[in-house]
Amino acid sequence: MKDASSMTAEKHGAVSASKIIGEAVINRENENLGKIHELVFDAGNGHLTYAVLSFGGFMGMGNKLFALPWGALEFSRTENKLVLNVDKEKLKSAPGFDSAAKWPDFADRTWGSSIHTYYGYPPYWKN
Repeated sequence: MKDASSMTAEKHGAVSASKIIGEAVINRENENLGKIHELVFDAGNGHLTYAVLSFGGFMGMGNKLFALPWGALEFSRTENKLVLNVDKEKLKSAPGFDSAAKWPDFADRTWGSSIHTYYGYPPYWKN
């Protein structure tokens, strides 16, 4: 039997942020790419803009973080996972950052444009 919150999510397509953070991310080849570490919103317009992916390392040590345009991810219809249409090698070469270091300025449109271009998605503020 499904609980009320899962039925609501199926009916309206809504899901809480706490259900996404920690969720597994795979690519179309079903390779594990990591987990969602954080979500970033544009406070000015209320849009979900980036998902921060934790990838690499061993047992959580040495993981690198990557800002992914939210539009680059989709929910798997068959599993509780998010799908990113990127192969592991491209992700390994992607611009990333360390969780203990200073995070990028997500409001910087020049930085944001470079991230969107890298993954092949138009910047969210141009939609």
